[in-house]
Amino acid sequence: MPDMLVKLYDLDFPKLAQGARRLQEEHGIRILRVMAPNAHKVLDFIQTHFGEGWASEATAALYRSPVSCYAAVDADKQVLGFACYDATAKDFFGPTGVMESQRGKGIGAALLIACMQAMAAEGYAYAVIGGAGPVAFYEKIVGATVIPDSVPGPYRDMF
Repeated sequence: MPDMLVKLYDLDFPKLAQGARRLQEEHGIRILRVMAPNAHKVLDFIQTHFGEGWASEATAALYRSPVSCYAAVDADKQVLGFACYDATAKDFFGPTGVMESQRGKGIGAALLIACMQAMAAEGYAYAVIGGAGPVAFYEKIVGATVIPDSVPGPYRDMF
C-alpha cells in the first residue's frame, strides 16, 4: 500500500467538519481527542478489532503531548473507531480504523478530518498518510495523492 500526501493548507476545515456535526446530530457520535483516563479503552478497542501492531502505534500517539489520537464515541461512551497521527513517524497519519458494524456512517471521514485539522493547527503544511489502504477514500475526502515509490517507506524495518 502506498503512502499518500495531503496539502493541509488547501483543506476547507469548516466545510469538512460538517460531517462530524451531522454524525453527532443524527447518530449521537462524537469525535474526541483521547484523554489519558480513556487511553485503556481505546487501546483495548484497537487490540480487539485491529490487532497488536496498531495498538502499539496508537500507544505512541497516546504518549505524545498533545495526544495525537482521536476516538469516535457513541452516546453510551463506547468506542466505535479511532485515528492517530505522529505515531510511527512525524507528520504521518495513521493508524485508523472503524468497527466493522459502524462503517458507512462517515465516522472514518470525521476521524481523518479531526486529525488533519489538528496537524494543521500544529503547523504542518502537509500530512503523509502512511500505507494508505483505501486510496480512493483518501483522494475523495482530503484530496490525497499517491507518493510514487513509497512502498515500503518507513515500514521497511518492521519485524
